Amino acid sequence: MNAHPTFGPATGVGSLPGTDAREAARTATGSFEDFPFLPELPARGPGADMIGRTAGLLVELYARVEPSGWRIGDRPGRDTRRARSWLGEDLDALEESTQEYEGPLKVQAVGPWTLAAALELRNGESVLSDPGACRDLAASLAEGLRLHLAEVRRRIPGAGLVLQLDEPSLTAVLRGQVRTASGYRTHRAVDRQLVESTLRDVVDVHAGGPVAVHSCAPDVPFALLRRAGAAAVSFDFSLLTERDDETIGEAVEAGTRLLAGVVPGTDTALSDPAGSVMGVRTLWRRLGLRPGLLAETVTVTPACGLAGASPAYARQALAHCVRAARSLADNPE
Repeated sequence: MNAHPTFGPATGVGSLPGTDAREAARTATGSFEDFPFLPELPARGPGADMIGRTAGLLVELYARVEPSGWRIGDRPGRDTRRARSWLGEDLDALEESTQEYEGPLKVQAVGPWTLAAALELRNGESVLSDPGACRDLAASLAEGLRLHLAEVRRRIPGAGLVLQLDEPSLTAVLRGQVRTASGYRTHRAVDRQLVESTLRDVVDVHAGGPVAVHSCAPDVPFALLRRAGAAAVSFDFSLLTERDDETIGEAVEAGTRLLAGVVPGTDTALSDPAGSVMGVRTLWRRLGLRPGLLAETVTVTPACGLAGASPAYARQALAHCVRAARSLADNPE
């Protein structure tokens, strides 16, 4: 590993509006000189969405689009090829925009539990309904991520890679709130220890660098993610309640990085950058943490992906994250 910082002061979550890979790579690298990310452009259609994109990374498992969503099939079809081809295009564009770059760089993929909740088995039921299928899916994902990270390293050798696993359905999986295909029932809650050990197996793929887990759902299980080996947690800051105080305090004390989503993900009037991180400062005071820890612990991000934003707002939101992070570093009090 190079001796550069593991995380930068601000970055994006993953998705951007539009369909132009080069433009997106320029936005992601131009906005965040210290911590760029590999953009995702779901507006291109199935295969560019987060589930389809990650399904394209799987090894010896293939998925295709059905009217109900992504379904596991026997062989790679058009949808898998399309997903892989778009990812290749995105990597080409990022490689062009990061010549000579040295520093942290973030790549995103869907984590094992959100993937299991979203992908369907041949019978139309979610992978989540079958423990053996969940195991196979997690193993296939781990292998696919290993290959993907090696490819990014080869293309951008100066970068210190941060792997982000998107797990927006994790809380629903833990609570038994994921609906069955009929919509009338829900899948039973998955045992917390199984959730944790499966996550740990996928996190371990990136042994050489940090893994962040992202969820813009309420009640992110900070402690479970920390035990599973996540070095950072990315979340929508506006969904925190004082109930989360204790787990966040413990996470910070244990050295967990917080990727705090403080800038709204869809078009809105933005307050001044210092105003955007006011809540972070308030939380710090409430937890009795040293102000000096703020800039070392917090990376400022949008609240969630920016796929639903206008291109102009997306660029503005990313620039706003950089200014808000600077405000935290300059005036931690």
